[in-house]
Amino acid sequence: MAKRRRGADVADPPPPPSETTTAPPAHAASSTTTLQVVTGSYERVLHGFAAALPGPGRPHIDFTDTFLFHAHASSIRCLAISPASHTASKVTLATGSSDERINLYSLSTAPPVASHHKPRLPSLHGGSITENRKNKELGSLLHHASNITALHFPTRSKLLSAAEDSTIAITRTRDWTALATIKAPIPKPHGRPSGDTAGPGEVPSGINDFAVHPSMKLMVSVGKGEKCMRLWNLVTGRKAGVLAFGRDILAAVGEGRFGSGEARRVIWDREGDEFAVGFERGVVVFTIDSKPKGKITPTPRTKIHQMRYLPSTAHSAMLLVSTEDGRILVYDTTTADTAKDDIPSSRLVAQIGGPAAGVTGRVKDFDIVPVSTSAFAIVAGSSDGTVRFWCLDEKHLATEQADAGQAAGFTALQVGELLGSYSTGTRITCLKAFAMTGKPDAEDDEHVDEEGGLDSSEDDDDDDDDDDDE
Repeated sequence: MAKRRRGADVADPPPPPSETTTAPPAHAASSTTTLQVVTGSYERVLHGFAAALPGPGRPHIDFTDTFLFHAHASSIRCLAISPASHTASKVTLATGSSDERINLYSLSTAPPVASHHKPRLPSLHGGSITENRKNKELGSLLHHASNITALHFPTRSKLLSAAEDSTIAITRTRDWTALATIKAPIPKPHGRPSGDTAGPGEVPSGINDFAVHPSMKLMVSVGKGEKCMRLWNLVTGRKAGVLAFGRDILAAVGEGRFGSGEARRVIWDREGDEFAVGFERGVVVFTIDSKPKGKITPTPRTKIHQMRYLPSTAHSAMLLVSTEDGRILVYDTTTADTAKDDIPSSRLVAQIGGPAAGVTGRVKDFDIVPVSTSAFAIVAGSSDGTVRFWCLDEKHLATEQADAGQAAGFTALQVGELLGSYSTGTRITCLKAFAMTGKPDAEDDEHVDEEGGLDSSEDDDDDDDDDDDE
């Protein structure tokens, strides 16, 4: 064996595999999108964390906890976030629970930035924790006398809330005053349906869900124990009509003789030309004149938990539906399969997740956040506490749309790219997400005084910005 000559140039050994890191693309830093995710759970825990998505492709997601506390005395059932504003770097978060309270919080839209003045907070799971002093609690509303079922901000100046006391309250966000209360009639008892949990001598009542038309003049609501939906005129605050679900509609979604026949969800599309009504195991799409145009019945038959329209101008009629078996199904409501049924079936375009992608738990709730002109981030929360982030591109829906309708069930086209997942450790009941587009606070804002303490100056009250939306 020949000896190595002294002073010869020797190449450095390669780093071990455990220390190798994949750097993001050069353009990723300039196109970083940060999402703020808020989850509610059966454990009464309100959990907020930020997820940084650095650029296209398969990036490395950086998770940062922003808040985690017990928000209610009972399980959290619904969440609502006000629309973002160009003048104010904050949004309002409303949480509804079974304790009859609506808690209000102010959340900053600025992405979290690590501070060099404060020490890093320790955590048991090893993740980073970044607190924002602009996140604060505003108070609670006691406008209802029963469990809160639905919350919605049509604008920054109004909050609509529904509860099991068969009322929908309209609240002004400037001073949180209840402007009006819409009362839905309590249904008459026609026999106790299967699965009824009402007490002896009582009937199931309450608002399950409601949806406001984009024109802000019309609202559709669905309630417990009712085989109908109600239309409300928001200009006058009075009932505009009642549409009963016929036997053909109930049979199309699998609501048989022993079913409750009540609708669980309702949602308008982006343009306001159609709306979808969700039942326990099916969805019926109606036109603006309240005529059924299509039905959605997932195969194999499974329970439906949430549905949302894709916020896209090119594919505004794409309806996404989450199921019990871990899938998010994408349907095209403009086309229907030819069948002998009275209500044609909407065509299945693709699926996201499910057993084919290793997801078997129910998708309790999900939200869609646009990250570019043609890409969307789908944040899905499962009952096991896992929040998964999917990236959906419109080109996958356009190129494969013709051939995707030939497959059904678990063999449908798999779209979307799994970017990452985050475990909350709680049983998720509801979820909301929004893009953090605010300007990060400079580190100079946190200066240390002579005594060694932080200067905790109060934020300026910019509630006057909300009045511009009225």
